[in-house]
Amino acid sequence: MSHFEGLETPSAALLPSGFVDLLPREAEAEAKGIETLLSVFGAWGYERVRPPLLEFESSLLSGSGEALADQTFRLMDPYSRRMMGLRPDMTTQVARIAATRLMDAPRPLRLSYAGPCVVLGVPGRESDREISQAGIELIGPDSAEADAEIVVVAAEAMAALGIAGGSFDLTMPSIARGLLAASGLGAEVCGRLSHALDRKDAAEVARLGGPIAGLLIALLNAAGAAELALEVLAGLDLPEAVRPLAVRLRESVLAIRRRVPDAALTIDPVEFRGWQYHTGVCVTVFARGQREELGRGGRYLVGDGEAACGLTLRPDALLRAAALPAPRLRVYVPLGSDEAVARGLRARGFATVYGLEASEPEEAVRAEAVRLGCVQAVLGDRVVSL
Repeated sequence: MSHFEGLETPSAALLPSGFVDLLPREAEAEAKGIETLLSVFGAWGYERVRPPLLEFESSLLSGSGEALADQTFRLMDPYSRRMMGLRPDMTTQVARIAATRLMDAPRPLRLSYAGPCVVLGVPGRESDREISQAGIELIGPDSAEADAEIVVVAAEAMAALGIAGGSFDLTMPSIARGLLAASGLGAEVCGRLSHALDRKDAAEVARLGGPIAGLLIALLNAAGAAELALEVLAGLDLPEAVRPLAVRLRESVLAIRRRVPDAALTIDPVEFRGWQYHTGVCVTVFARGQREELGRGGRYLVGDGEAACGLTLRPDALLRAAALPAPRLRVYVPLGSDEAVARGLRARGFATVYGLEASEPEEAVRAEAVRLGCVQAVLGDRVVSL
């Protein structure tokens, strides 16, 4: 008996976990959303690049990309016999382009991008294996004004999508890492403290933190509205190596406020989960009143240490936060109709759906138009509503 005998044949509609078909209205909404984002990015001087979906593993996972190794699908190139990786994120690819092909381009270098990515997924989030990204990278300057620019551009992009009330949660991952490194605690204890900070477990932090327990708990309690968090940070006796990080966080908040005074800004001073290759101010984007993350980004290093910051947005999540655009209205055009009428309809934003049979009587035209979801039909030199 065959090993497969008796098993049901899988449905042709069955897809791997985390991969989905986008149907007409959803696919069109996503395409328009990405077009809107790229239009805003372009208006701010960000020029578009398109990295490949596949790269050799040696380049895709080098430098800052090394932090993405555990989220990367791998396969072998049948021609070169070298291992390749499906990109799980486009930021590190754009960083590679900036450090190699555009190494001589004038700085600051502003680049934008959009495309699909594939990740292995993590427990509880297996549905997020195929994702779309659209983002910007600002390469060259290391300043609070550069940190602020990515937030300002993101706020304008969200507004263009009709998402009211974007919220930006800022952190400085290097603060927690610096405190742990300077604590004198062993690697095992620091690892357990990291997990406790991830969980916001103040009791465990107090138990494990030793000489820095009070400082870590004060930082945990500082999370909240940006100005209040900065006030707490200013009052803490931070180590010499960490104090400039808190100062830079304040400068970045002030730079954002100068450009978008009413931006909803929060700070979590000890959040560093998921910021593997980031070196400075980082930001996570939300819509007010919603828990789903719409995008994230921050400061990192390119190539041999060039400063950069960027932000990657999730068009699929953004469109869940925005209202779906109204579908394009459809008009049925019988075969042989006046092409000038049809062209005029398309110029006014209608979709023209052509009949494929000649000499349809009016009753048949109306019936076919309704069947195909049209709201109007061309009858001779007239356009009639149905």
